[in-house]
Amino acid sequence: MGKNIELDYFDDVFSMVESNFVQNFSKFQTLVSPSYLLESPYREILIAVARGDGKLYSVLRKAKVSETLGEQIVQELIALNVLKVEASRESPLRTHPKHKLKKDQRSYRVQDKLRFVQPFMRFWFGFVMYYRKDLALGKGDAFLENFEKHYERLRSLVYEQLCDALLAEHYAGSCSIIRSGSFWNIHSEFDILAVRKDKKIILGECKYKDRKVCKNELTKLKAKAQESGIKVDVYALFSKSGFSNELLQTQNEDLLLFDLNDLKVLTS
Repeated sequence: MGKNIELDYFDDVFSMVESNFVQNFSKFQTLVSPSYLLESPYREILIAVARGDGKLYSVLRKAKVSETLGEQIVQELIALNVLKVEASRESPLRTHPKHKLKKDQRSYRVQDKLRFVQPFMRFWFGFVMYYRKDLALGKGDAFLENFEKHYERLRSLVYEQLCDALLAEHYAGSCSIIRSGSFWNIHSEFDILAVRKDKKIILGECKYKDRKVCKNELTKLKAKAQESGIKVDVYALFSKSGFSNELLQTQNEDLLLFDLNDLKVLTS
């Protein structure tokens, strides 16, 4: 898509979105290919992926599509390279056929997550599609207001993916990471859970906020890990705005702290 898009990277993101996706809506809509993705039921499924947690059956439920039809469409979208699957690493709750689950666990399903291959498509179905009629008429106020209000939803996943890549770079070498990515189970969700060659587990939390990360965030992450039964060897915290002095003084071989400056290694 880069061949068809020219962006002014010296402009701020909100002005960039207005000048392109409001003033040139029709041009950008032609980049959604194949065009039938803009129609039902593809549209509803893709909007549900973009605006939710991406869990397969949660997506189909929000899109109001039957599981049989939905699974077929999802496979088609994967074949078209529009979506990809982030497989769940959660162990099944039922360890053997006679294993009895608690009442509140019986309806729980282990689910893979659906992700967009191209960030542009995630942006389009997460923000643009809902306002397509207004935008086609040149009316962009409601779209821009919604984008500014919920922009965090768009950038947080990208930030997590960059942090995941940074962690892999940090451990490049003899103790390299063999598996990583987000992790979720019946108890909670985690931005990053990575496993090194020596089987040690790194659990990461990514905070893209305009305030320093405090020790309280580490305490909450440890509590979530304990509830989920994860035996963590190293905790990794990633922060846009740095860390409190108390947390910096706590840093040791069992705690890694990364800020935005550390991400520069990914561009070298």
